[in-house]
Amino acid sequence: MFDFEKLDIYQVLRELNHKVFVFLGNHPDIDDLIRDQWKKNSQESVLHLAESTSRVNNEDKKNYVIISRGCIFESVILLQQLFDLNQITPEEYEEFYQKYEQASKMLLGMYRSYT
Repeated sequence: MFDFEKLDIYQVLRELNHKVFVFLGNHPDIDDLIRDQWKKNSQESVLHLAESTSRVNNEDKKNYVIISRGCIFESVILLQQLFDLNQITPEEYEEFYQKYEQASKMLLGMYRSYT
């Protein structure tokens, strides 16, 4: 088992990515730019998390955790744009938003643990 697979945050992001990809697959009418950017940020959030666990010094680990968290922030902006365009229901919006908020807090805790 790889180190990243042991992390609760990995499981959260893995589940979230699955939901994002399924949602986008079920909504082909979403603007291609928003779709591609959301998929990219969602995917990169978990890839940078995995990258952080491969690093041996804490500064490198922190850097990749920061990048992962930045991808979460960008995903939230895209989510808000979809909501503003009425392309996502309030319930779907809230579900994604809550998961992104959870992931952001977990990544911040991980960052702070590398002192």
